[in-house]
Amino acid sequence: MELDKDTSDASRLTSHIEDEINLLDYLIVLLKRKKLIISITLGAAVITAIISFIMTPIYRAETRILPPQTGSSSTALSMLTQMAGVPDIASTALGLKTPGDLYVGMVKSRTIADRIIDRFNLIKLYDTEYREDARKQLIEDILQAETDKDSGIISIGVEDKDPKRAADMANAFVEELKNLTKGLAVTEASQRRLFFEEQLKDTKMALVKAEEEMQGFQEKTGALQVDAQTKAVIEGIAMLRAQIAAKEVQLKVMRTYATAQNPDFQRAEDELNGLKAELGKLEAKGGSGHDTIIPTGRMPEVGTEYVRKLRDLKFYEDLYELLTKQYEAAKLDEARDAAVIQVIDKAIPPEKIAKPKRTFMILIATFTGFFLSLFVAFFAEYKERASKDPENKERFETLKRYATFRLKR
Repeated sequence: MELDKDTSDASRLTSHIEDEINLLDYLIVLLKRKKLIISITLGAAVITAIISFIMTPIYRAETRILPPQTGSSSTALSMLTQMAGVPDIASTALGLKTPGDLYVGMVKSRTIADRIIDRFNLIKLYDTEYREDARKQLIEDILQAETDKDSGIISIGVEDKDPKRAADMANAFVEELKNLTKGLAVTEASQRRLFFEEQLKDTKMALVKAEEEMQGFQEKTGALQVDAQTKAVIEGIAMLRAQIAAKEVQLKVMRTYATAQNPDFQRAEDELNGLKAELGKLEAKGGSGHDTIIPTGRMPEVGTEYVRKLRDLKFYEDLYELLTKQYEAAKLDEARDAAVIQVIDKAIPPEKIAKPKRTFMILIATFTGFFLSLFVAFFAEYKERASKDPENKERFETLKRYATFRLKR
């Protein structure tokens, strides 16, 4: 047992000595090839330094903006609702996870890119034949736009050879973004205003047509007056139908940003059903039939036609008035929640270059050259030792012979 223990200790000692010898061998190789290692390392660093100073310097100018903050209430519309008897339209935001991403996407849009290309004549500057190539280079290589996830602030950076032009282009992107947002409905209030504006145009045209038909009918048949009770029924039915039409328009608007489970949407639907029920009762009192205001037996045919035209005229008058109130409310909300883009830091001509990063390039080249020199040093040492061994020398000669033969073929 003692003999086995002594043998084990001797083996460990021998292995330890061999490891020390191997480490010493490595150190000897490094010292022996130190000139090669230093030359390759310094050569890589110097060549990279020369290249970095020859490269054209690129400057980066940056501007920071605060995107519009969406509102969560619609005070103006609520006030007009109480005045006009029209329920409030739910004015929740559009539900964007990161509102800044919307404006970053707009900054990178083709519309803004083309405006920047025209303002700075980038097709000539970038020496491109097609606008599409200049646009691609501008958006992918020159422009950097991103949103800070914590603060929501948008950074717009532009890289260019000329520091002043880089600053001017960065500020120009903000200007064009403002111009673009003026013509787009990017908020819920803007969408409502745009929708009511279209509905109001259609209603106005229908109202003008109803007025012309009424005037033409009176000129053709002579003036005709109806009694107070009949006029009250006509005006009541016209008002209810106008309120129903306005409510349906309101529901169409709400469907763009609210689901069927939304409490405001459900309340509006209940109110619409109530108005329809009230209209049905009022029409039933006026007479039978789906489109009869007054029983035809009580009034001659001309009088019935007059009542129908009067009803249509009152309907479009009331509807136009209701839509005008909602349109004005949407305009007030849009002015309050307007897409006001605030500039936090205006871009100024940078003093330091952004590219190339000379220090970083030289450090990377130095480390790369150093590790490459180590590989070359150990390979040279291996080749030198192998060439002294007759068997390895013969293998090298055979390798050279086959390599030369292949090259000749």
